Amino acid sequence: MSSELFDAMDYLEKEKGIDKNLLLEALEAALISAYKKNFNSATNVRVDINEEESTMRVLARKEIVEEVMDPQQEISLEEANGIDPNYDVEDVIEVEVTPMDFGRIAAQAAKQVVTQRVREAERGIIYGEYVDREEDIMTGIIQRKDPRFVYVNLGKIEARLPEGEQMPSETYEVHDRLKVFVTKVENSNKGPHIYVSRTHPGLLKRLFEMEVPEIYDGTVEVMSVAREAGDRSKISVYAEDQEIDPVGSCVGQRGQRVQTIVNELKGEKIDIVQWSEDPVEYVSNALSPSKVVEVLVDEEDKATTVIVPDYQLSLAIGKRGQNARLAAKLTGWKIDIKSESEAREQGLLSETPEDESDDFDEDLLED
Repeated sequence: MSSELFDAMDYLEKEKGIDKNLLLEALEAALISAYKKNFNSATNVRVDINEEESTMRVLARKEIVEEVMDPQQEISLEEANGIDPNYDVEDVIEVEVTPMDFGRIAAQAAKQVVTQRVREAERGIIYGEYVDREEDIMTGIIQRKDPRFVYVNLGKIEARLPEGEQMPSETYEVHDRLKVFVTKVENSNKGPHIYVSRTHPGLLKRLFEMEVPEIYDGTVEVMSVAREAGDRSKISVYAEDQEIDPVGSCVGQRGQRVQTIVNELKGEKIDIVQWSEDPVEYVSNALSPSKVVEVLVDEEDKATTVIVPDYQLSLAIGKRGQNARLAAKLTGWKIDIKSESEAREQGLLSETPEDESDDFDEDLLED
């Protein structure tokens, strides 16, 4: 056997990280398979590979008997004693059975199987490298498109961006560079497959982690994300340290931080709100930018009735109910929005002390 084969294995181990022992095992399996196929051998054979001498031997295990009935499985005591006089009947001996022309056939078979194992090992390495990137953000370049997927080159592998994970406001062109959120990494017989998204809420969260140092280091925490990709999103943030403004940290000086994310998402509007464990405060914040007069909480059904000024009703509900819908997703609370006049008609809102004070002042002025 040529020493070049072992040199090639050393190269593969060093440059591609493929375990040399794995390749040797594959080579042994290939040689055994080739021997059995071409020389009608029994199953009791193994291959001995000597890397230092660059040699190989095919060894057959045979039982020592008085009279040989099956030459493939048995050897006579006389012949065995010629190898070692200490052997006796019923002992098992390994005998070299390497054919003269075995090298050519074995080399061909070894090349095929080793190539296959190398490919499998490379796939395993790629899978191991990318499986840890699930729920992470990566940057890639669009390679090609078809009706089902946009294919994004992530370096060592091509990721699939399904039609349902593509932003309706975006146009994807070959050679475009874009950031994607890795939703799933799976291994298959044809190698690893990676699926990515541009619509997943996790993309927005990861973008904030990249852009806002306070989120990355844990000073500010992203509590929840609600997203209608390409149109509008809401994100709630919280800081344990009361001296830190979590919303201001995310907005950045002159809005630079959030604007960078808006640009990455092609103009998607983003509302950043303060998280609170108090549902009244949290729901009020989540309905930003509308003002809220009062929030009535039903703890049992995890539902709220939110009362807003009449002139703010359409703003609170949003276009096609989007603002209310996103606020409900963000907070996890059902939200029923009513105007002040409707709430009073239903007896949900009474005159406030502030209202009564205003009436009293007017009477004094009339006097």
